[in-house]
Amino acid sequence: MTERRDGRGDGLIDLETMASMSGMEVLQKILRGELPTLPIAKTLGFSVTEVEEGRTVVVSKPGIEHYNVIRTVHAGYTATLLDTCMACAVFSTLAQGTGFTTMEFKISLLRPITKDTGIVCAEGTILSRGRRGATAEGRLKDANDKLLAHATTTCLIFPLETAPS
Repeated sequence: MTERRDGRGDGLIDLETMASMSGMEVLQKILRGELPTLPIAKTLGFSVTEVEEGRTVVVSKPGIEHYNVIRTVHAGYTATLLDTCMACAVFSTLAQGTGFTTMEFKISLLRPITKDTGIVCAEGTILSRGRRGATAEGRLKDANDKLLAHATTTCLIFPLETAPS
C-alpha cells in the first residue's frame, strides 16, 4: 500500500507504482512529497535533500537517540546514512521497471560523532554502472566539511516484477 497524502498507509511505495517510473522519477517524487519517504528515514531522522543522476545527498542531525553505550553515535547510524546516499545514487540511474539491492558495502569511520557534531551530510556518487551491477561511494561530512566517514558499495541491478492482479 502506498502512503496517502493524508498520512494513512504503511509508508511504502507499492511495487506497481515503483515499477512504473524510473529511479530518478521516484526519488524526485519523494523529494516533492508526492510519494512517501523511506521508512528508515523516519526512524533515524534523516532526509534525502538532493537528487541528480548518479548523485544524492542525505542530511541528518545526530542526537542522543543515536548513541551507543560509550556516548557516541552508533556506527549503524553512520552506516545507514552512507548506505542510503550510495544506494539512492545507484537508484537515480535506473530505468523504469528496474530495481536494485545492496550486495555489499565497506565503511571507514574516521572520527567520532556526537550530538554536538551538528548537522551531517552524506553524499553518494556513482562510480560505475553496468547492466547488472553498479558501484558507488559515499562521504559523510560535518558542517565544516570535515570528513567523518566514507564508504563504497556494490549493488545488483534486476528487473522489478509486479504481482499479478
